[in-house]
Amino acid sequence: MKKHTIIGSLIAALMITLALPGLANDKKYEEAMKKNILAVYQAQSIPELQQAVNALQRIGDAEKTKWEPYYYAAFGYVLMATWETEGAKKDAHLDLAMTAVDKAKSIASNESEVIAMEGFVHMIRLTVDPASRGQQFSGLAMQCFAKAVELNPENPRALALMARMQFGTAQFFNASTAEACATAARAHEKLQSYQSENPLAPTWGKEMIEEMTALCK
Repeated sequence: MKKHTIIGSLIAALMITLALPGLANDKKYEEAMKKNILAVYQAQSIPELQQAVNALQRIGDAEKTKWEPYYYAAFGYVLMATWETEGAKKDAHLDLAMTAVDKAKSIASNESEVIAMEGFVHMIRLTVDPASRGQQFSGLAMQCFAKAVELNPENPRALALMARMQFGTAQFFNASTAEACATAARAHEKLQSYQSENPLAPTWGKEMIEEMTALCK
């Protein structure tokens, strides 16, 4: 009986030992991600964003099965595009953002946050030349936002982006913004209650929702 107990204990100890490297790697990954996500959120310049994005892409290439590094890399490139003044430079950043989105989608094709980010890229692409791009990219953006909300109705970022798109479209056609404001109200409601078990889940969107709420008053 003692022999079986000893063998059982040895097997249990071996299993724990074998699991430790994986646990250590997960912790290392999470720490590296949090550091670079914070760098994206706090960046004050395009070079600072680029440095964080480069690190995130290296993490993604090393991990291979994680969508979050490519998601935040795409977000960084979208921010770069919004900070640029020249259309060609905006498009260059957005091309890289879409490449990162495609990598994230290849890992998590039904992740609401990833699909919302895809729509965000289309939306900013539209702003480079609204007159010639409006019809194409407004449709692509809204398709993504609708799918993102369908995948996760609790996602405040998907709702905020949809509201932003609806508001801009309504203004362009001099139409009512009631639908956009209703969507913005839903986004605000979901933001207050949003929770995720993923420690790396996105948290941005509050400023956009507050801006939309102010526009709707």
